[in-house]
Amino acid sequence: MILKDKTEWRTAALIAICYILWAALVFGLAAYAPILAAILTIPVITLHSSLQHECLHGHPFRHVWANDAIVLPPIGLYIPYLRFKDVHLEHHQNARICDPYDDPESWYLEQDFWQRLPRWVKLVFEANNTLIGRMLLGPTIALIRLVISDGRAIVGGDRRVALAWAVHAILVPPVLLAIYLWSAIPLPVYLACAYMGLSLLMVRTYLEHQAEETLRGRSVIIEDRGPFSLLFLNNNLHAVHHAYPAVAWHQLPSLYRRNRARFLAMNKGYFFKSYGEIFRRFAFHRKEPVVYPIETGQRH
Repeated sequence: MILKDKTEWRTAALIAICYILWAALVFGLAAYAPILAAILTIPVITLHSSLQHECLHGHPFRHVWANDAIVLPPIGLYIPYLRFKDVHLEHHQNARICDPYDDPESWYLEQDFWQRLPRWVKLVFEANNTLIGRMLLGPTIALIRLVISDGRAIVGGDRRVALAWAVHAILVPPVLLAIYLWSAIPLPVYLACAYMGLSLLMVRTYLEHQAEETLRGRSVIIEDRGPFSLLFLNNNLHAVHHAYPAVAWHQLPSLYRRNRARFLAMNKGYFFKSYGEIFRRFAFHRKEPVVYPIETGQRH
């Protein structure tokens, strides 16, 4: 496996560190302090998901198969990496970011679908549009939607989707068996840790896009330089990532600093200073309507 360029050692090293930390916590520290080990495992699972995102964008190796293979182990359990990869690349290739009709990663709902929902389901989606609600409910909603969509695709004969789930089904049992045999963390607790790893990831995805008439104004910039920035591999600078998706995570901050005014003008000032500000504003208040607010007729 050959690095894409000489700066990619950072990504390769971080992937190695991530796996070492995971193993040390799950099979080492857990023997002495299982609760502490379980808690610390949560952000490591989130970091692994962020590294999967980095690899699907072509880092750190020159060969696609190598980038896929290095993050294929499903320590986060729930989302097949190969499906995450395909869905996310489709999201990037789509000009209509956040439009529920076109963007597979959109959290908005279509008006006609919304009108058919029972009242209690609408309340669930309303709660999901707050940050705390997204952290609690978002992983379940995302997984249910993926399973339904992929199930239909498989029934319809989509072999690529079927293969992705088959690979995932083969890889998950060894992870669970290893935890059952050699870790002091009970399996139900690890399942909860994996879920909470996705919950942390929902902090990033919560408002990284907004429904805005101008397409360039749909991706956020969050100037956070704290733990969340590292955990999300600088993807808080999301407008920068969408403008330059092939740029590695460690290069995004300097690229943003050199062109800050241009990026803020480009994304129409969709900007937050920190994740602390986002928690204060949206922990229990929804950021936008659940229903996609742009008229359907304006999609094309």
